Amino acid sequence: MAITSAICNSFKVEILKAVHNFTISGSGGNTFNLALYTDSASLGAGTTAYTTSNEISNTSGSAYQPKGKALTSVTPVLSSSTAVCDFADVSFTSASFTANGCMIFNDTASGDPAVCTIAFGSDKTVTSGTFTIQFPTADASNAIIRIA
Repeated sequence: MAITSAICNSFKVEILKAVHNFTISGSGGNTFNLALYTDSASLGAGTTAYTTSNEISNTSGSAYQPKGKALTSVTPVLSSSTAVCDFADVSFTSASFTANGCMIFNDTASGDPAVCTIAFGSDKTVTSGTFTIQFPTADASNAIIRIA
């Protein structure tokens, strides 16, 4: 099993059906979460929805809860002719766990549909510390979600 970085195939269809609204939450947009997974997870382009299968758990403390954390979205914009979506970095404090990748999913929409999966390249471990996901620059070459 493995985690691969991909925009989920189901997401590509769902954006044309208006399932996802990336406008800032509170301004009519949906809530998107980031869930963390172990190296036993099988996530990639074929992933269709959030799953608890192989989601991480805390080795101590309560820094991580099922479904991860809600992301703070930034309303999509154009970078040249590419639409881009960005999220504020997210941190899990006082954390003790190991994660191999993550999934971003729409926690507002019925069935928690998947947006994308991200492989970390190897296990990342934190022990009684802060685990931070840093999102790349929101431009046509780097944004986590890009539609060209």
